[in-house]
Amino acid sequence: MLNKIKSLLAPAATKTTAGQLAEKFGLELQGDPDTQVCGVAPIADAKPGQLAFYSTEQNSSAFKILPIEVLRNTRASVILVQPEQIENAPKGATLLITNTPRGNIVKILGEIYREKPRYGISKYATVERGVFFRKKKSVYVGQYATIERGAVIEEDVKIYPGAFIGRNVTIGKGTIIQTGAHIENATIGSDCVINAGAVIGKDGFGYTRQNGHNVFIPHVGRVVIGNRVSVGANTCIDRGAMTDTTVGDGTKIDNLCQIAHGVVIGCECFLASGVGLAGGVVVGDRALLAGQVGIANGVKIGDDAEIGAHSGVFRNVPAGQKHMGYPAGPGTEFMRHYAWIKKQIKG
Repeated sequence: MLNKIKSLLAPAATKTTAGQLAEKFGLELQGDPDTQVCGVAPIADAKPGQLAFYSTEQNSSAFKILPIEVLRNTRASVILVQPEQIENAPKGATLLITNTPRGNIVKILGEIYREKPRYGISKYATVERGVFFRKKKSVYVGQYATIERGAVIEEDVKIYPGAFIGRNVTIGKGTIIQTGAHIENATIGSDCVINAGAVIGKDGFGYTRQNGHNVFIPHVGRVVIGNRVSVGANTCIDRGAMTDTTVGDGTKIDNLCQIAHGVVIGCECFLASGVGLAGGVVVGDRALLAGQVGIANGVKIGDDAEIGAHSGVFRNVPAGQKHMGYPAGPGTEFMRHYAWIKKQIKG
């Protein structure tokens, strides 16, 4: 009974065939094009009727290559593989062949588990007069969501229940605003995802000390977020004090991050959970900040730089370098210090 209940609550898959997937995504097909695909599963756990993938791509150190026996013994009906792995696939399986299985599995997951379209504005939503909808019939606004006067909502936007969109906010085409997100003083690009509980565009932690008292500095800047940006649950991005806080195209920000006023983040960056950027930090393109990294006011992180987890960064990091530790320094330097400390303990 419990397994039956779990199956009912599991994400619903759209049934398709291997041939349809091959045609849609430009994949080479080997086997029966009419093979049914009823879902996707890890290759070691896949059952008949499911699709799995096997890859030896090493896009980053986080990707683990599974033993070849996993491919040879899989029960999946359809397997996404590289050309060099065809000979290791089980006989009778239908193969979708590509040089990039990891990239294509993402597309297939989006196709098979795509959410049913939602349209319409709930009668329980609050939409003030003066909200501009580019194409109102293509928009979804859930119950108890609020959109204030002066907001601009482009086509295909989805605003889930309880979200708040303040006046003069612009939401780009195809962007999803999840439940409970709060957005003010911001421009959000197209195809973004703002996850539940994220707060964007509130005042930053800006104060000056006058006559022994902490005095708040009024914030007049905005938050400008590019296209294809993901903002994690309960993450906060503060508006700038006098300049805008900006996030470049394609950047992915995890849950529980803090982006302070006036921060500039480049394109295609990764910020893992718990990252905190103080005011005026500049992060270059394609930078990777691991979990719970803290970066001090005004520090610059170069393009393609990587910062290890739990690091505290107090000085600029040149492009392409890997820093870690507290205070953070070059990775090799940190490892030498660590080895020396271990040696002293043993001594």
